[in-house]
Amino acid sequence: MNRMKDPMGRAIADYYRTGTADRLRVFSPMFEEDEIPVQTLFRQYKDMPGIEQTAINMARGRTLDVGAAAGCHSLVLQERGADVTAIDISPLSVETMKLRGVKKVFERDFFSLGCQQATEQRAPSDDSIRRSQYDTILMLMNGIGIVGTLDRMPEFFCLLNKILAPGGQVLCDSSDISYVFEGDMPEMDYYGEQSFRMRYKDTIGEPFPWLYIDADTLRLIAADNGYSVEVVAEGEHFDYLARITKM
Repeated sequence: MNRMKDPMGRAIADYYRTGTADRLRVFSPMFEEDEIPVQTLFRQYKDMPGIEQTAINMARGRTLDVGAAAGCHSLVLQERGADVTAIDISPLSVETMKLRGVKKVFERDFFSLGCQQATEQRAPSDDSIRRSQYDTILMLMNGIGIVGTLDRMPEFFCLLNKILAPGGQVLCDSSDISYVFEGDMPEMDYYGEQSFRMRYKDTIGEPFPWLYIDADTLRLIAADNGYSVEVVAEGEHFDYLARITKM
């Protein structure tokens, strides 16, 4: 990712350096302007929602923290003695995680982890993450949203076949946002396929797709790809934590 188009990373870096940050604004064609409170990306375990606490408590073995942002989940797991690797596409977020003490952190796109191309320009440590398998893959803060669209879900499960260890689990949260439309569904293939763009000060990011997937749809697609889904916790705002495992 281009540093000049990394609004979240810039906000995270500012907050780490100064203890404060300007508004991290979020825009969408479907919704009114929103913002992400940057301080919540630095929260401690006691301040996390119950869904995230449950996921951290369920994590076991070698763990991959996907879209780790400021590294709050990775740091909790490290403190508990876990072997955790954090990844994020934001270079400034990755730099901040290193400064905060996350021991293993890489600037990587999750979907690149299954690539088999030559890696002569990658550092050995970076190549090792590509070849690794994990007992737990954490995708929190609506982390499965990075899949973007339902059409990309088969690619997601194909990647799990490569990087999820035998007997491993994916712990991810999402939301069923059908309530937003109050029965008047928009004219689109799936209401949970959304597009967003972020802005922080004068830094404007590129538009990106984001997926909110309801639990029933996730179960159906997972089953078609040889995986099972168990909802292990539910939040107060139509959100849920799912445990995905190989059938």
